[in-house]
Amino acid sequence: MCHGGPVPTTVSLPDDWPAHPDRSLSLNRMGSFDWDLVTGLMHMDEAALGVFDMTSDEYDGRPDSLSPRVPPAESARLDAMVSSALKSEVDSYGAYFRIRCRDGRLRWTHTQGRVMREPDGRPHRIIGIVRDATEELSHSAERLGLDEERRRQTSVVESTTAALAHARTVQDVIDALGDAHGLERLGSMGMVMGLVEAGRIHLVAEGPEGSFVPGTRYTRIDEQYPMSEVVRSLQPRFLDSAEEFARDYPALWAKISYMRISAAAYLPLIAQARPIGAIGLLYQDKDGFTQEERNLLVALGSSIAQSLQRAMLLEQEHDLAEGLQQAMLPRRIPSVPGGEIAVRYRSARMGQDIGGDWYDVIPLPGGRVGAVIGDVQGHDTHAAAVMGQLRIVLRAYAAEGHSPGTVMARASVFLHELDTERFATCTYVEADLSTGVLQVVRAGHIDPLLRTRDGDCHRLPVGGGMPLGLSAEFGRLEYPVTTVELDPGETLLLCTDGLVEHPGADLDDGIHILTAHIRSGPADLQLLADRLCEIVTDRGGNDDMALLLLRRRPAPAPPGGGRLQQHVAPGDPEALVAARHMIGAAVRAWGARERADEIELVADELIVNALMHTDGPAIVTLRILAGHEHRLRVEVADRSSALPRRREAGDSGVSGRGLMLVDRLADVWGVEPRGSGKCVWCEFVVG
Repeated sequence: MCHGGPVPTTVSLPDDWPAHPDRSLSLNRMGSFDWDLVTGLMHMDEAALGVFDMTSDEYDGRPDSLSPRVPPAESARLDAMVSSALKSEVDSYGAYFRIRCRDGRLRWTHTQGRVMREPDGRPHRIIGIVRDATEELSHSAERLGLDEERRRQTSVVESTTAALAHARTVQDVIDALGDAHGLERLGSMGMVMGLVEAGRIHLVAEGPEGSFVPGTRYTRIDEQYPMSEVVRSLQPRFLDSAEEFARDYPALWAKISYMRISAAAYLPLIAQARPIGAIGLLYQDKDGFTQEERNLLVALGSSIAQSLQRAMLLEQEHDLAEGLQQAMLPRRIPSVPGGEIAVRYRSARMGQDIGGDWYDVIPLPGGRVGAVIGDVQGHDTHAAAVMGQLRIVLRAYAAEGHSPGTVMARASVFLHELDTERFATCTYVEADLSTGVLQVVRAGHIDPLLRTRDGDCHRLPVGGGMPLGLSAEFGRLEYPVTTVELDPGETLLLCTDGLVEHPGADLDDGIHILTAHIRSGPADLQLLADRLCEIVTDRGGNDDMALLLLRRRPAPAPPGGGRLQQHVAPGDPEALVAARHMIGAAVRAWGARERADEIELVADELIVNALMHTDGPAIVTLRILAGHEHRLRVEVADRSSALPRRREAGDSGVSGRGLMLVDRLADVWGVEPRGSGKCVWCEFVVG
């Protein structure tokens, strides 16, 4: 590489950049570049800028400033090739492409790049060369014995085929052919295209803007129009003059004569021996078609038909796959006491490139809710099918009342025993939005984000375990549960990596960009969800994406009827910690802050007592009682019918102290038999 020209001051060169010019490159009309994928800046030496027919004053160190010299179709092809190299394990790439010189001429260029990666495989830099390939390709053509006209025709076919190679939708095909560069390649001033649909021709692209002829959006195949004729006959129709056009198609000519068309070529688009449509190319200042031009256009028609059929099949596959995925997502999101939820799913752009991204909202006892976001490995219908099964078992395990850590562990075992090699990442949140207590467990997934009431946003670190399926395979089924408290007005964001991935950027950079968008996003939850989806669409994301926003609404303390419930299994310290958080948050949310310490202490003693002296779970219930006094009632139920007995504490001061604390701190307490068990209750006057 070399320093042939002045280096833009915005570019920070790496320490290993050569300190002297490599004249052998410039003598061979080559230039070098160094692309920093972290900053997005790309250094180009003077020789490289010369290949692009640019000066150092016109280049600011960013690849986008090369866009005036690279036609859109070529740019899309290069972007796709570089993106593929970055995502795969290959370390180099090379391609021929065309640039548009300052005087408007197109010339061939060649580039070679080498991808530099971190020890963990992440790409961080691309170094390479660009060179003028015009002479090379010209010599190749001469060796093949082609004259100038045949070289031009070959170039037209190659460039048009290259432009169509990455078309994934019918609109992509239309755009590649109908933009200024596409028409320039074909030497045409306008293009019309129609697709065969149920015995009619549907006009999907028209010639110069504003040239639509009323009544031709849908036409019958047996009508006297040139596109209808070529579809019927499967033969091209070349109109060598305006007079011939007016004579053979007088009705159409009367409506388009103002366009001063001097010649036209209508080609059937045939795929698998059947017509799928027709294309018409309109010319001004052209006097008929030579035989070689006719052969060229027929060859182009075949290439266009293949691209069009591929795009139509991809669209059909995408519609089918997206329909499958949508059918597996929940049709209705339940209302949540004290909270608001927004969910979104955006599929990958085309084909079967959808995957196992999903969200779910699970109603739980006591007004709680389970929020799930997850992503099954892969981008195909099999991933979507695995996702559907995982979603069902997660709902089942959560509804059975298992703790969040147990829900994850059982789901991992299920996926491991399923006949698949796929794994899945997932985050599960058990939320009580009336108190704001969240129990979060993460299986190899990205951390949630938290947006505060004032609009700030930051990452919420959550302890986690291995992805579902892998943890069971390696016998590491421990999933720590992180308990956090969501204040009124705060929002928790759960998403899959399709929302944070950016080409050439690592995950941390993507999350940093996402938090900036959330900070500047609208306060309304649904509008914020829409805005985040638009951002993914604007950057042309190729991955599917699921998003779940969970907000705690500000709410006054309930005047009566407020109720929370929590199951605490024996030998489950995480459930005990979660119950303590729930009790503390409920006491504060219901206006009993002054007696919070007393209530939390008494409730904790009752729970521990039930777990120590019975062999089943403790069920903790908090309620606000209506009446002339504002009372908070704590109930702890268990499966033992043996009633508690108050006794003096022993020498250690431990045994016997539980009921003494209850008696001294609660305003009133008692015991109720309940079927095969009992309930110890106490009440506190809180207002």
